Amino acid sequence: MAEKSRLRRNISRWASSSDQHARDMRKTYAGESLDRIGDAPDRERVRLRGTLRTVTLRPRGGVPALEAELYDGTGTITVIWLGRRRISGIAPGRSLELRGLIGRQDGQRVIYNPRYELMP
Repeated sequence: MAEKSRLRRNISRWASSSDQHARDMRKTYAGESLDRIGDAPDRERVRLRGTLRTVTLRPRGGVPALEAELYDGTGTITVIWLGRRRISGIAPGRSLELRGLIGRQDGQRVIYNPRYELMP
């Protein structure tokens, strides 16, 4: 019984720290002229800020493509740069601001070849 209680406490602690991280991200990336990933409309130009969670090389149709997952505390979106194997400064944990058009591919929200700016 004590072991079950300890497990619940650990899960609760992990969940609350994850929630706190999301709240911190929302506060960090809030801005008047910025869109939030969770609220950003599809098929419209958006301006987003967030942190890259993953960056992978995933060819699409025989063309190299650098694919990244951007997170801002409200949601995630896949960012794809076609024809690129690597972009200097684009790495997991890096914060950036990007502008582009949100589309959908296989039910997933994506932005192809956005304009981006690395943030400190």
